[in-house]
Order: sequence, then structure tokens, then C-alpha cells
Amino acid sequence: MLQVKGATKYFGGLVAVSNVDLSVGKGEIVGLIGPNGAGKTTMFNLISGNLCLDKGEINFKDNKISGLDSYQICRMGIARTFQSVKVFSHMSVLENVLLAILFGRLKSTSKADANIEAEELLEFVGLKDVSTCPAGELTMINQKRLELARAMATDPELLLLDEFMAGLTPAEVSDAMELVRSIRDRGITILMVEHVMKVIMNICERIIVFNYGEKISEGTPEEIANDENVVEIYLGEKGNNYAAN
Repeated sequence: MLQVKGATKYFGGLVAVSNVDLSVGKGEIVGLIGPNGAGKTTMFNLISGNLCLDKGEINFKDNKISGLDSYQICRMGIARTFQSVKVFSHMSVLENVLLAILFGRLKSTSKADANIEAEELLEFVGLKDVSTCPAGELTMINQKRLELARAMATDPELLLLDEFMAGLTPAEVSDAMELVRSIRDRGITILMVEHVMKVIMNICERIIVFNYGEKISEGTPEEIANDENVVEIYLGEKGNNYAAN
């Protein structure tokens, strides 16, 4: 579904992403991990069109998307959430989702049908009871859920989740893991950046590891947990525990 070839991005003299190849197949949940500053969010920004490649190419369903604007990429079927939540705080929860349905897709939808779909999405993410509240008044976890509903409202085939679990309690993380699985069950492929290893090791079929802008490893959760290089750079002594679990 997604193929990245030789992706490279410079910020001045700094190489943020260096000659990276990666792919995501239809129906997968793929994790992208690595230390802070490894280039993970930069890669998301390149895929979603928030940044332009300096070298390389990105293809989605055999169509070149590198060089397109972010709204064009969104309408082709790639949606994302952000590491720092970005809701329209003065609009209602429902209006946030309606905006995505009405303007984030290629196909047009009537206002009546959009309302029905928005309410269904809010119920799916657990926000139906607060649909009329201003988005800025929601708790952090509920703002994350709203951003997720808004991304899904663009009708994506590929969803990029950028640290969706960050700042959540253990109980909230467990609920969020089930929500991610439910999204995949709806036919949406997922590429996720995450630092909560419980999440990565339990719901991802495949993990890609970045360090200093380079891809240093790729494999199943068990393979990554036993990769000596990854353990030394990122997982530390906990690597063996992840492999055991």
C-alpha cells in the first residue's frame, strides 16, 4: 500500500531522514520506534505532505505522492494524528468531525449524511455524549479520541498515528489499544509512532526502528526485542522482558 524509497530530508546541515526505504502492506499494523530525534515524526510529515523530500520518492497504491500538497494526500486516502493534539478548540466536538467529512474527502457528502456519519464515528471513539461540547474543553485523552475520529472521518485507507498513547494512564492505554485494533478491523491500515513499548510489542505485526534518521532494523516484535543493536540503542535491559511477553 505504501512504499518509501530512499527518503532523505535535510534541515540545514542536519540530516533528519537519511536514505530510508520502508513499506506498509494493506491490513497491517506497523510500528515505527526509536529514540527522540530519530526522524520518526519527520517521516510522518514527509508521507503526509507536511514536508517535502529532498531526495527519494513516496508511493501510495502505486501512485507517486511525494511532491503533492497535504490536502491532496489526505483526499487520496492517508490521514494522520499529531504528536501535539490539534483540535479546533472553539468548535464543537461534532463540528470538528463534520469538517473532516465535508472537506477532507474527494467524494461529496450531504450535510444530513455527514451528521449521521459524524455521530457514528463519535460513538465509535467514545465521545457521543460530549458531541455538543467545545473541543477545547475536553480532557487530553478525549481530545486524542476526537483527533482520531476526525482523521477517520476523511475515510482513509492508511492511518498514521503519532504517539497516540503519550501521556495516558495504564487503563487508558489498554482502552486505546483496543480502539486501534478496532480501527484495523474496519479495514484501515495503520502505521504508528509510539514510545509505549507495551503497545508496540502487543499490537504490531512488524516494527521498524530508526536512529539518527536511518532505518537500523526491521522485523517482528520478537525479532526486534532480541536485536542486540536495538536493545543497546533503545530498549535497554527491558528488551529481554519484551521478548518474553
